[in-house]
Amino acid sequence: MPELPEVEVVRRGLHTWAIDREVLSATVLDARSLRRHPGGSSDFVAHLSGMRMTTAMRRGKYLWLPLADRGEPTGTALTVHLGMSGQLLVSSREHEAQKHLKVRLELGPRDGVADLPGELRFVDQRIFGGMHISELVPADGRGAGGDVVADPGDLVPREVAHIARDPLDPAFSRAGLRSVLLRKNTEIKRALLDQSVVSGIGNIYADEALWDARVHYRKPASTLSRPQFERLIDAVQDVMNRALAAGGTSFDKLYVNVNGASGYFDRSLNAYGRAGEPCGRCGTLLRREPFMNRSSFFCPRCQRTR
Repeated sequence: MPELPEVEVVRRGLHTWAIDREVLSATVLDARSLRRHPGGSSDFVAHLSGMRMTTAMRRGKYLWLPLADRGEPTGTALTVHLGMSGQLLVSSREHEAQKHLKVRLELGPRDGVADLPGELRFVDQRIFGGMHISELVPADGRGAGGDVVADPGDLVPREVAHIARDPLDPAFSRAGLRSVLLRKNTEIKRALLDQSVVSGIGNIYADEALWDARVHYRKPASTLSRPQFERLIDAVQDVMNRALAAGGTSFDKLYVNVNGASGYFDRSLNAYGRAGEPCGRCGTLLRREPFMNRSSFFCPRCQRTR
């Protein structure tokens, strides 16, 4: 499943290719990708047609593009969750339709810019992701992640407002996160995966950061010392920034950026997916254990519960 770095790569692509462009028409090929939109396909098409997408925002793994009508904000946004296999692709109108294409948006030109791809396409093999129109509500001081940083009074989709800031948000508070973790009587990895605690950290990057910080995934969150906590947050930010620079992590063709290119951070993974291989620090064989219906990868020597 795409995690924060992968979604941020897509957001940056949307910011380059899709913003400040009018939606000339929308075509829904599979209504299952609109199951979060209560009005169904006809309402989705009617709401989008003629609207201009003004910017590209992200919080955690959600993407949204605020909409304007004749230059005036509508208080709504096109909101996207990629799920496990969702892709947002910019394509020319003449380009053959991709397999598993669910929604096609025909885009108008951008003033002063020629030769932009004419379509934004939502492709989703497993159909866990989707698109819908959201009402924008006050961000409750949490802000939005990514390069476009929100002030406390900015607006976010209603279903996103409960999600915490992510570690790459310039307004992310280490002190605030530490205060929450000290009250958490649960494993540190479980806390890192809780989007109401800190957003955008998924299974891959949690394992990588925990390995880098030498913290066992089952260590109770409330027992982390301050030095352990600081090492862990440093590791989370470092691994996500390195993943961004590599275009994200692609284990198969289900995750690509808006141009269809895969990321290559999987070549730099130190723990995730490497059970049975020697630890890059101490040479001990890495282990895999089941955790939260997922797998956790760790070094039994470098990462101890105490």
